[in-house]
Amino acid sequence: MPLTDTAIRNAKRKDKPFKLADERGLFLLVHPNGGKYWRFKYRYGGKEKLLALGIYPDISLKDARERRDNARKQVAADIDPSQHRKAIKVARAASAENSFEVVAREWFVKHTPNWAKSHSDKIIRRFENDVFPWIGGRPVAEITAPELLTVARRIESRGTLDTARRALQNCGQVFRYAIATGRAERDPSGDLRGALPPVKQKHYATITEPKAIGELLRAMAGYQGSFVAKCALRLAPLLFVRPGELRKAEWAEFNLDAAEWRIPAGRMKMREQHIVPLPTQAVAILRELHPLTGHGRYVFPGARTNERPMSENTVNAALRRLGYQSNEMTGHGFRSMASTILNEQGWHRDAIERQLAHAERNAVRAAYNYAEHLPERRRMMQAWADYLDSLATEATVIPIRAGAA
Repeated sequence: MPLTDTAIRNAKRKDKPFKLADERGLFLLVHPNGGKYWRFKYRYGGKEKLLALGIYPDISLKDARERRDNARKQVAADIDPSQHRKAIKVARAASAENSFEVVAREWFVKHTPNWAKSHSDKIIRRFENDVFPWIGGRPVAEITAPELLTVARRIESRGTLDTARRALQNCGQVFRYAIATGRAERDPSGDLRGALPPVKQKHYATITEPKAIGELLRAMAGYQGSFVAKCALRLAPLLFVRPGELRKAEWAEFNLDAAEWRIPAGRMKMREQHIVPLPTQAVAILRELHPLTGHGRYVFPGARTNERPMSENTVNAALRRLGYQSNEMTGHGFRSMASTILNEQGWHRDAIERQLAHAERNAVRAAYNYAEHLPERRRMMQAWADYLDSLATEATVIPIRAGAA
């Protein structure tokens, strides 16, 4: 007789497991602890086998019969239900192991040693905030271009087009890594070229007209803020490093006798040690500052604690106090100022680019060229400092060019 819900509910536990038979191989196995388990008995390949179909009452009698009937259809189609279930579990496990998030984090870990911490922090934050919540759990091999475009447009809708494009670029790197490691066959991000509008190139406000530069330098010399901030402000145009590199400068990185500042790779954008030859004017500023901050780690410690460098807004705030608005001059603008004028003066382009610590596209060359063009860069940095002095004093300017001794 087929089972009924009443018979199942009324079944009492016994000292040993016992079966309540339904029909066509389905039965309920009642354990001594009262647990009731659905089982399906079938024959495949000449052998008798059992297939677990769930636990009562989570799986009702009706549900158990449907599962039994599906299993019977598989047997009729020459498919072993037990092996089929195992195959599905293996596929699901493989899918989870090869999800976009798993592959992306693996790619991230492999490349992190080659990036500055600030750069790697931006990448993982971009993934965690804008990508993983939407496609992180999807198998990397199954993600389509329309799915990826939806992710990018969701970011774009916040008015952050540049972030959307960078996220798409990072996703493409993950897909190419998945292809290289055998977990995907193609990169769907390649299908989205032109799908997002182009980003307007961001240019940092700067001053390149000599007379205006002289006015700026004289204003900076009269800055009435803290002495630490004033020294940072005065060094910014002389050394034209990135604002973050300047404010995080540590005394241990300087050799004032050798007139050299070596910024370690870990603090550089491209994870490569950078040498900054110090003109005599810069050495003088640093020697003047040393009695005040030289006992600590940072050349420019924060206003509240010596354990941290000064705020990233310090130089820009000083420029605002001097009357220069953000659309006129920024701390980063000193780099554009130097690049523009040094190129106009005829200095070797590679020496300028090397001093700006711009990325070297040839990876092999980059491994050896952190000191490239150093003799010329030393002359260039001193000539640049002398040129700025002449502008500040309104003297006649005779730039020393690359070919000069």
